[in-house]
Amino acid sequence: MLHWDHPQVRDLIRLAVAEDVGAGDVTTEACVPRDSQSVGYFLTKQDLTLAGTDLLRIVYHEEKIEVLESDGTHVPTGKVFARVSGSTRRLLTLERTALNFLQRTCGVATSTSRFVKAIEGTGCTLLDTRKTSPGMRVLNKLSVRAGGGTNHRLGLFDAVLIKNNHIDAAGSITQAIENCRRTGRTIEVEVRDSGELEEALSCGIRHILLDNFSPHQVAEAVERVAGRAKLEISGNVRLETIRAYAEAGADYISVGALTHSAPAADISFRLK
Repeated sequence: MLHWDHPQVRDLIRLAVAEDVGAGDVTTEACVPRDSQSVGYFLTKQDLTLAGTDLLRIVYHEEKIEVLESDGTHVPTGKVFARVSGSTRRLLTLERTALNFLQRTCGVATSTSRFVKAIEGTGCTLLDTRKTSPGMRVLNKLSVRAGGGTNHRLGLFDAVLIKNNHIDAAGSITQAIENCRRTGRTIEVEVRDSGELEEALSCGIRHILLDNFSPHQVAEAVERVAGRAKLEISGNVRLETIRAYAEAGADYISVGALTHSAPAADISFRLK
């Protein structure tokens, strides 16, 4: 089960702090008295969808944290969404680590929320992919959820998805499917054209991924399938094109851009 306090997330934060601080924060230790106490606050420099505020309690585990806005909330520019109080030295030393995580989690959530809004009212579900930052998959997946998206499989271990290279290696869609039946799991198959679509349907597959189909081709596939399988769209889907795919009748649309190319959100930290 995914949550912000996941062991992988804690390990990642420990690694990030060690990477940045090393043997010590020489600037802060030279500038700031050891007994100095302060309050710091995080504020938005752009409109964004909030995600990852629970990470502050892990980064600043010795300080008092006040989260003022919930994950999934749309937060306008200039809004303070969290405060941290305690040792001035620790507030400053851990500032960049906290911002690096929040800028990325909020960036993914903000991008996701825009895609979700684009298909609003169509009945189509937005899915993420495994195209995540190495080591940050849990954070990326949780950020997609905060933005209103739905998680696809977490990794190779939790679902069967036969893709084009599996098909080529097995020799055919039919053979790949037969090889995977022994797993006892529900099988999803990626198809590249109408011929492969028909072959997957003839094998009784109930979840089919249409790879790099146009919206017009999707509409034709929906008509051909006639409810016999759920159809997922993937491949080169952009914010400006996603609604056309949803309106063509897709049940799901998976978008790698949610995680592999979401820009970091603009967030600042200020000290009082």
